Amino acid sequence: MKESFIDELENNQYFSKMIKSDLNLKSNPVAIKFILHKEDIPKNIDKIQEKIRHCEMVQKAARGDVFYSTSEEQLCKGGFSAIGLEKIPDKIASGEFYHGLGRFKSLGAAKRTLDSIPKIDLDSYAIIYSPLTKADFLPDVVVIITNPVQAMKVSQALVYTVGGRVEADFSGIQSVCADAVASPFINKRPNITFGCSGSRKFADIKDDEVIIGLNGENLGCTVNALNNI
Repeated sequence: MKESFIDELENNQYFSKMIKSDLNLKSNPVAIKFILHKEDIPKNIDKIQEKIRHCEMVQKAARGDVFYSTSEEQLCKGGFSAIGLEKIPDKIASGEFYHGLGRFKSLGAAKRTLDSIPKIDLDSYAIIYSPLTKADFLPDVVVIITNPVQAMKVSQALVYTVGGRVEADFSGIQSVCADAVASPFINKRPNITFGCSGSRKFADIKDDEVIIGLNGENLGCTVNALNNI
């Protein structure tokens, strides 16, 4: 098992180095891992000691921190329900919460949007957040904070091998949670999102940045393609 950890760490260090070099990224790609049971949390990873939003946790990992979080440390209820830590609260599921914020003209519009947002049905105990270069595990999802030119290069890499189109799926709410993590995990394909008001306000996502979520199982193919374009 120890050798497996070493192999994964070496792979992730290589992938991270290539992604940062090919895209000229300033921050780290972030590895996300879902943990179903408490006893499966690695002994070398500590719980985060503050209560913040999922998008802020992604940003902390992009800046170098490694930690895990349960639902107790997740400040945003929409976020933790989208990534499978808790069931979605009734007021969010009904659309009432976002309608009350003035984000939708009608409750029906809010409800239709919330119904279509990806939600992971795992009931996980915890989620690990780590810079990809420090991750000694196979990530379920890798999140990259990029500018539009870097996102263009990733899009080119995604169609390099088999062609086709890159389809972005978002609605301007629950972006770093539902769009960048839940969607790639559920659909097994990448997603690009423009962020949301919460992530730009609380997680310091810049005006000129977008977020990409990649399925961890296919990360090697994306990296190889980036090296070839």
